[in-house]
Amino acid sequence: MGVAAGPIRVVVAKPGLDGHDRGAKVIARALRDAGMEVIYTGLHQTPEQIVDTAIQEDADAIGLSILSGAHNTLFAAVIDLLKEREAEDILVFGGGIIPEADIAPLKEKGVAEIFTPGATTQAIVDWVRENAHHPAGA
Repeated sequence: MGVAAGPIRVVVAKPGLDGHDRGAKVIARALRDAGMEVIYTGLHQTPEQIVDTAIQEDADAIGLSILSGAHNTLFAAVIDLLKEREAEDILVFGGGIIPEADIAPLKEKGVAEIFTPGATTQAIVDWVRENAHHPAGA
């Protein structure tokens, strides 16, 4: 599996107790419009559910949208689970209300990129296109 070069597959998820998913839906739509396959998991997903979905869907990347302030815990949980399940080749990126001071430590933990509220959807699409690993270098 995963040898044929198809579109980049991205799981977009809203972990935790956050009730606002407009931003996640905007990103999901932008990625889809750019020709990627997007699996949107909806609200209130646990890190386990998100990682399960990403593995089942053979995703290239996971985009987490977090506004609740629990980003440190939630990102770490997703990255730890990917490692546990030998799926750390799945790229993890995120966005939302994330304080500047938390970005470097999150990247040290293995989060590939963090987009703060000023980021444009185009910047996110371009970044995913350049970074989501595709076996055939599509």
